[in-house]
Amino acid sequence: MIRLAMIALLGLTACQPEPETSDTGFAGYNPNLMAQEQAACTARGGRWGTGGLGGRFVCYTDTPDGGKSCQAKSDCAGLCLARSQSCAPVTPLFGCNNILTNSGQAATICVD
Repeated sequence: MIRLAMIALLGLTACQPEPETSDTGFAGYNPNLMAQEQAACTARGGRWGTGGLGGRFVCYTDTPDGGKSCQAKSDCAGLCLARSQSCAPVTPLFGCNNILTNSGQAATICVD
């Protein structure tokens, strides 16, 4: 009888429910996403920081042709700055800037 009680007790302890995983309520939410994005940014040579009026985190990267003379956006990896007619040194470039479009026309672009 004691043996039967011991077997029953062991059987009950083996049937413990699995611990619940934390559910954030957002499908696909990754709490490590920002750290992963920052690591990917620095791994490709970028600088992680805040930008724009909202202060969002962003990866700043130097453009390969920063400072090179340009006549149109198509001459640059980033933006072609109208005032200096040179390729922007970094991307993204926040704020309002006078640029040259792909056709060489002057335009103002504002990026927040």
